[in-house]
Amino acid sequence: MHTNLGRREFIQGLGAAAAGLGLAPAKLWASPAPTAPVAVAQCSTYGAEIVTTLNTMFDQLGGLHRLVSGKTVSMKINVTGDATLRYKGMSLGQTYWVHPQVVAATVHLLGKAGARRINLLESPTGTAIHSMAEFFTNAGWNPADFTGAARNVQLINTNYPGADGKYTRMYVPGGGLLFKAYDVNPAYRDCDVFVSLAKLKEHTTAGITGAMKNLFGITPTTIYGTNAGIDEPSVLAGGARGMLHAGDRQPSKSALSELDPTSSRDPGHRVPRVTTDLVAARPIHLSIIDGIQTVAGGEGPWGMKLRAVNSGVLIAGKNPVATDAVCAAMMGFDPMADRGMPPFEGCDNMLRLAEDEGLGTRDLRRIEVIGVPLSKARIEFRKV
Repeated sequence: MHTNLGRREFIQGLGAAAAGLGLAPAKLWASPAPTAPVAVAQCSTYGAEIVTTLNTMFDQLGGLHRLVSGKTVSMKINVTGDATLRYKGMSLGQTYWVHPQVVAATVHLLGKAGARRINLLESPTGTAIHSMAEFFTNAGWNPADFTGAARNVQLINTNYPGADGKYTRMYVPGGGLLFKAYDVNPAYRDCDVFVSLAKLKEHTTAGITGAMKNLFGITPTTIYGTNAGIDEPSVLAGGARGMLHAGDRQPSKSALSELDPTSSRDPGHRVPRVTTDLVAARPIHLSIIDGIQTVAGGEGPWGMKLRAVNSGVLIAGKNPVATDAVCAAMMGFDPMADRGMPPFEGCDNMLRLAEDEGLGTRDLRRIEVIGVPLSKARIEFRKV
C-alpha cells in the first residue's frame, strides 16, 4: 500500500528510528565538525632555522599577513609549574615549557606580517609575581628577546585583572559542559587574533598537552586557584587550579559557579570538559606546537615516568582540534581512542568532547597534513 507522508510525519519517523538506535535526532542533522589543514615540519634545533621553518609553515596555511596585518594579536604561551623547577638539569624549554626561541621567532614573524600589537599572555601557578618580565627572568629567560622581536609587544600576567581593575566574563556557546562562563583577563577578549603556542607532550588528566589544553591556563588563579578569595578574587595570585581539577571548592563568588556542583569530582572528567569549554568560549585562530625537544610520560617533573624526547618537529594549524589530533598521532596515539585507551587511560578524550561540540574534527581521514607526512615524523612516546 502506498502512503503519502508529510514533512512533519517524516521527521517524526526519523526521530523514532533514531531513538530505536540510541541516537539523538539532532545528530542526524548535525553538520560535520569543521576541519582545516595542519602543517608539519622537521626542525632539529632551537637555532635560526626556527624562523625559516615557521615562516614556511605559515605560508602553507595561507600566510600570516592576511591573518594578522593591522590587528591586535594575543598569544597564550604554555608554561606550567615553578619557574625554578628543572628536569634532570635541562632547561625548561628543552623539556616541559615551550622554548623561548619558538616564542621569539613567532613574535618576530607576527610583527613582520604587520601585527599592530602583540600580547604575550600567561597565568602562571605557584607565584604571586605580578610582572611577567620578572617571572621570565626567574626562569632564565630574557624578556627583551620577546619585546625586541617586534614592535608593540606586551607581557601580561593574566592571573590579574585588566588596567581598569576588572576581569571580563567569557560565555561558553551552548551553555557549557562544566561552567556557563569563565572570568578572565580582558586581554583574551580584546584582540582580533588569538594564538595558542603550546608544547607537544602527554598530560596526566587530559591525555595530551597541545593547543587546546594550553587554554586551561587562561583561568586566573586569583579566582580559580587554591588560594582564591571566597567572595572576591584574591589580591595575590597563587596555588594550583585544584577546584577545576577536583572540584574541592567553587570559584570566587564574583564569578559563576559550576553548572552542577553534584557532578563528578573526577579530574579525568572535569579537566577535559573545562578545556573544551574554554576553547569554545575563546576560539583559537592559530595553533603552534613546539615538539623540537620535549618530554614523555607526563606534563612536568612531578610525573614519575617523565623522560626526555628529541622529537624534532613543529606543528601548526588553524583548527585546534584538528591540530591536536595530528599531535596525538605524532606521539603514536589514536585521536579516536576512548577513555581507558592510551593516552586517555585516566580521562575522557577532550578531542571527542570538542568534536561533539562542533569545534573541529579529530578524524585524521578528514585532516590534510601539509609538509612532512605523519609516517615520517611520528615518534612513539610510549616507546622512548
